[in-house]
Amino acid sequence: MRVLAIETSCDDTAAAVLDDGGVRASIVASQDKVHGKYGGIVPELASRQHMVTILPVIERTLADAKVGLDDIEAVTATYGPGLVGSLLVGLQFAKGIAFSRGLPFVGVNHLEGHLLAILLDRPVAFPYLGLLVSGGHTSLYLVEDVGKYRQLGRTRDDAAGEAFDKGAKMLGLGFPGGREIDQRAKEGDRAAIRFPRASLKTGLYDFSFSGVKTSLRQYLLDGGKAELPDVCASFQEAIVDMLLAPTLKAARDLGATTIVVSGGVSANSRLRTAMTEVGNAAGFDVAFPRFAYCTDNAAMIGYAGRARLLRGERHDLTLNAAATLPIGVDA
Repeated sequence: MRVLAIETSCDDTAAAVLDDGGVRASIVASQDKVHGKYGGIVPELASRQHMVTILPVIERTLADAKVGLDDIEAVTATYGPGLVGSLLVGLQFAKGIAFSRGLPFVGVNHLEGHLLAILLDRPVAFPYLGLLVSGGHTSLYLVEDVGKYRQLGRTRDDAAGEAFDKGAKMLGLGFPGGREIDQRAKEGDRAAIRFPRASLKTGLYDFSFSGVKTSLRQYLLDGGKAELPDVCASFQEAIVDMLLAPTLKAARDLGATTIVVSGGVSANSRLRTAMTEVGNAAGFDVAFPRFAYCTDNAAMIGYAGRARLLRGERHDLTLNAAATLPIGVDA
């Protein structure tokens, strides 16, 4: 089955074509220049930019895959969670193609796409422990199969990526903030400043990042004198430490053999190094998707959607966008 996949959950317009041979083409159009001057994503601007970009992105994807719409056998798209205005652009476009050409259609949960993104690159046996860490989400799941997920823990407040973005804004850096902090931290001393690590009394595998963000703000208000690379490295280290601790505890408690880290923050170089070193030392196989599949992309949506289509699943074309959309069940 050759599938056209569309992803517009936030600020990236993406399309991909997948078939039995894997990913034939995957294109992502970034909106960083649109939102950069605001230090964060402006929802109305995001949805308008999707409307401008989606057709050229799909046309380029089909061209790169060397196929036309006549060669597409099914359509899939993200329907949540995300910014509703953004979701509606991609979802309605996908449903329009499916309706006009009489093709099967299935909507995909954006979080499921991230959790399965590793399978685009390498086989990973189920079940595995999935740490999904991005600008809007930070959660731990036991991934038992396609469509079968148990949520083990979640952030109590900010997502890790949000903490990075807001921290970067306080430091006068660009957007996306995680990338800016990561680059400067490479030249800094991770032990220069001891930012606090949240310790939760309940929710063994939960996360909290509001405190470290507040501590950075207070450090700057108090006139902290450390060099910018040292501040970035120390702030980043605190966030990475708080991601490692619950993940490794969950892996030990559940007897998992593989830890898969996905989502935009999984591109962070320090997280990749630390999780791999600490995880391997504890006896776990640690895997990350390639960088192109860490951030939002349609290839991961295509993988999840195609798997569901091949199992005979379909969505009615009345399927609507959902700003919040849980996945799986709580453990």
